[in-house]
Amino acid sequence: MSSVDSRNYYYASTPVAAPYAPLRGEVRADVCVIGGGISGLSAALHLRERGYKVVLLEAEHLGFGGSGRSGGQSIFGYACEMSTLEKAVGGADARRMWDVACEGLELQRQLISRHRIDCSYVPGHMVVGMKERHDDALRDEVRHLADKYDYHSLRFIEREELRTLVASDRYTSALYDSNGGHLHPYRFTRGLGAAAAAAGVAIHEDSWVTKLDVAKGAGDDNVIHTAQGSVRARHLLVAGGALLGRLVPELARKLIAIGTYIVATQPLGEERARALIRNNAAVADMNWILDYFRVLDDTRLLFGGRVSYSGIDPLDSSRVLRKRIARVFPQLDDARIEYSWGGYLDITTNRAPHFGRLGPNAYFIQGLSGHGMVISGIAGKLVSEAIAGTAERFDMYSRIKHVNFPGGPWLRRPALVLAMLWFRLLDLL
Repeated sequence: MSSVDSRNYYYASTPVAAPYAPLRGEVRADVCVIGGGISGLSAALHLRERGYKVVLLEAEHLGFGGSGRSGGQSIFGYACEMSTLEKAVGGADARRMWDVACEGLELQRQLISRHRIDCSYVPGHMVVGMKERHDDALRDEVRHLADKYDYHSLRFIEREELRTLVASDRYTSALYDSNGGHLHPYRFTRGLGAAAAAAGVAIHEDSWVTKLDVAKGAGDDNVIHTAQGSVRARHLLVAGGALLGRLVPELARKLIAIGTYIVATQPLGEERARALIRNNAAVADMNWILDYFRVLDDTRLLFGGRVSYSGIDPLDSSRVLRKRIARVFPQLDDARIEYSWGGYLDITTNRAPHFGRLGPNAYFIQGLSGHGMVISGIAGKLVSEAIAGTAERFDMYSRIKHVNFPGGPWLRRPALVLAMLWFRLLDLL
């Protein structure tokens, strides 16, 4: 996600920190990281802890993209089904990828604890169904992940029990994950930045990369240019996602940016807010155009789900999401919307993550497709392992085949809009 809107609750509820100075002049480093989101900061922190000299370049400010704008939900697995990964890389490596995702959930909690990041982490996540087909799918998911992937933190919740947990008549079942959770994503990202800086990472904000000279040989340096300086580094990580624009055309062709939007209500008061979701879990439904929501620690309801596949920012996002809140929680018909924001997230054609190499010592992370809160952190750790000489876990992701979005630069969005209209029709049916 990137900035497209007005007031971001996460910004307003985070203490203002002194900015990191822009890059000026030529510097040398062992590693240069492009992108000040969770994946880039995680990689920078892990590499610095291994003793590497690291420079991180961020075009705007840390957490400007999806890392500081998302719904803040920590969800198991990937945006794609595990069957997609099984077909792409085989059962054994799909299992290893599952284990990486589970490690990502634990890594997130470890980073919060180790670096004392104040990000309001709350355990518990629920996926809710709305029809019999959803109910059956959630039951199957609990069995499948337990039997095939040894994941035993899921519990199926029937409609009667769910009514005692979520104060809405809209949902028919739920899958509760005690291993998932939710947090304040911008404070988490800024906390990672503070930890990286304290460890010795040189962070430069307001440092838009204008040109990359990717090394062709393993013994050569990569050169990264900004408007006011350059970095010469043996290793390079590109972790900008959709915000890179056309900086790396071969990566841009594998992504498309979609707009997504979130609101936060006025404070509801402790009693009223906690009555909405009694176990205080984050909630997401099973529709293609899904709703997701959670109660914040200051008793506001955060609610997201409006998307724009056309790339055009709808000016009525707040009004539309207000109607969606009323469908889920009609008892909140008097609650004001006090914050409304949005941005872009990058998706791949198959919703699988896109990791790989641009050169022998140049790596990239992108295409987390809405599951970035967890996968981004562990992806950064995998890059640090690869640079340190143990690349098996990172390189297995390069076996996932990613195709360009069809239609080229002019027709790819109309084609996507038509496809999403079809999936929206399935939701309505």
